[in-house]
Amino acid sequence: MAGRGAVIRAVLLDRDGVLVEDVPDNADPDRVRPVPGAHEALALLRAHGIRTGFLTHQPGVSQGRLTEADVRRVDARVEELLGPFDVRGVCPHAPTDGCHCRPPEPGLILWATGRLCTAPAHCAVIGDTDAHLEAARRAGAHGILVTTARPQATAGHTDLGTAVRSLLSGRAATRAAR
Repeated sequence: MAGRGAVIRAVLLDRDGVLVEDVPDNADPDRVRPVPGAHEALALLRAHGIRTGFLTHQPGVSQGRLTEADVRRVDARVEELLGPFDVRGVCPHAPTDGCHCRPPEPGLILWATGRLCTAPAHCAVIGDTDAHLEAARRAGAHGILVTTARPQATAGHTDLGTAVRSLLSGRAATRAAR
């Protein structure tokens, strides 16, 4: 799985835009909608014994537009609809806060792989921006891009299901640490 002979033991997914529809500053669990194919993609990963987790970047917390409790309620709804997940992580910082957990920095990925007791080299990160790919590279993980409505500088997989099937077949276009 995942090029260069690496065995993928865990997959971390960006929450908004990859796993569920992107609703900026979402504080309402009732607005959580899985992206098409999310259930099937997660079922495939789990059927192969691959641990799953999701990561989310919520700058609205540090900017006062939502609370950490709001984020926990939305995360709980994601878990209810698509879980169980082995790990979930939140970066509550704004882009200007200089944190180490917001892409392209690798902190949140490193934290999550630590919680999973999985080396980053055995982890794939599925995101929808080039910054997610760069964070995966910096962490030493495999980065897989899923194109969404966001403009991309790099071509990626057209949907989550295609990305997961490619990963499982070993054909995923991943970027690992060099």
